[in-house]
Amino acid sequence: MTGAGQAERARPQPVVVSWSGGKDSTLMLERLLHDEHVVVRALLTTVSTVYDRVSIHGVRRSILRAQAASLGLPLFEVALGAHASNEDYEAAFARGVQQLEAAYPDTRCLAFGDLFLEDVRAYREAMLARLGWRGLYPLWGEETGALARYFVQRGYEATLTCVDTQQLDGAFAGRRYDGALLDALPATVDRCGERGEFHTCVTGGPIFDRPIAVATGERVLRDERFQYCDLVEVPPGPAGREAAGAGA
Repeated sequence: MTGAGQAERARPQPVVVSWSGGKDSTLMLERLLHDEHVVVRALLTTVSTVYDRVSIHGVRRSILRAQAASLGLPLFEVALGAHASNEDYEAAFARGVQQLEAAYPDTRCLAFGDLFLEDVRAYREAMLARLGWRGLYPLWGEETGALARYFVQRGYEATLTCVDTQQLDGAFAGRRYDGALLDALPATVDRCGERGEFHTCVTGGPIFDRPIAVATGERVLRDERFQYCDLVEVPPGPAGREAAGAGA
């Protein structure tokens, strides 16, 4: 192999991270940041323009942006309206990918935190292929109970922001994602919530430059099924620390 060929092979692969702000995204990003064969260019997140929040997770965009700032990575937001169809999502996703291509012409790989749902992965692969991209799944096939415990043991801080009440008691919304919660989850619930049982927001941990202080706020049930618990950023100082401790 020529010197130029060896240099090309040794060059880290540029990757964009599909970022929900939750624990699986965080574990996936941690894995990529420690992989010498990869360089993370940016984060890509789907947001609701109606609620001004991360889609499905229900986390405020201000917290999303605070996450990106603490991670030191550029954030690209894919805007969706209310009750978006698959066609709406795919059109918005394509626009987001076009923005990424303009910013990073050498990048055609998007990483996801998916764990084991074959149909979800197949859907992503088909959508990416139409756009000339490919997917990367650093956590795929790993045992979710072990991943959950690893997340907690690493010292990450996270809160359940959305619970599917058809799979888990809505009272779990707003609880810290910690060892006590893992012990309290019913046996039918995946410890990483991979089947959509719950979603989380990460506010601190090893890959963040600084934690994001939050408190739990309003609770809202949507579609007579999904229990959301709002997270609210709190100001620095004694009053803010007290609010954060009493909330999330």
